[in-house]
Amino acid sequence: METIFSGDKNTPIDYIAFFDLDQTLTKSISGKALARGACRKGLMTHLNLLKAIFLSFEFRLKLKDPLKIIDDMVSWVNGIPEKSLIDLCLEVFNELLLPSVYKEAISEIEYHKTKNAKVVILSSSLTTICQEMAKNLKFDDIICSELEVKNGYLTGRPLGHFCFGKEKATRLLAYCKKNNSSPLNAWYYGDSISDLPALEIVGNPVCVNPDRMLKKAAIKRDWKILSWGN
Repeated sequence: METIFSGDKNTPIDYIAFFDLDQTLTKSISGKALARGACRKGLMTHLNLLKAIFLSFEFRLKLKDPLKIIDDMVSWVNGIPEKSLIDLCLEVFNELLLPSVYKEAISEIEYHKTKNAKVVILSSSLTTICQEMAKNLKFDDIICSELEVKNGYLTGRPLGHFCFGKEKATRLLAYCKKNNSSPLNAWYYGDSISDLPALEIVGNPVCVNPDRMLKKAAIKRDWKILSWGN
């Protein structure tokens, strides 16, 4: 999904700066916040919550294909009205995510804008979350994950591939090509080892509060490491 929020598509840009969302722009994690909110509102059953916890355990220990785990994680939305999820996303965004935005992230976004860059959210987070973040932080565009909807109800399946891991790199390259901008001039800000494919293809990789595995990879490659909110 791509959505233009500001600027003129025809205005030449010098480069593109891509930002992950969860734990890069924000301290909070949107997926966890949505699960808690959904359980509280009765949109997610306790059984599905236990399943999500188990899947998170599998994800952390790399016991299963992470893309398959992510697909399974969203199955709980099957049968939920699209509007109910949108309303939940807006509530979570305003109450938890927006207040947890790192001040350093805001400064970094403004820095790139002064350099005539296009700033883009590249995240596995859901559309509504990314749209709201883009509007509030004045991003130019979003590239994110979407869920399949039929007759106003969610099916519990993604629409296409989740914007995660190698898929992020694929979309980053496609976006650069579409905008006639070289990835060698691009920046990407990420926090997790799952961001490695995207970080490896840009000329300016930046690791924000990286997890243990990404920090190890960043030190080995002499990438910039930033500590935000600490």
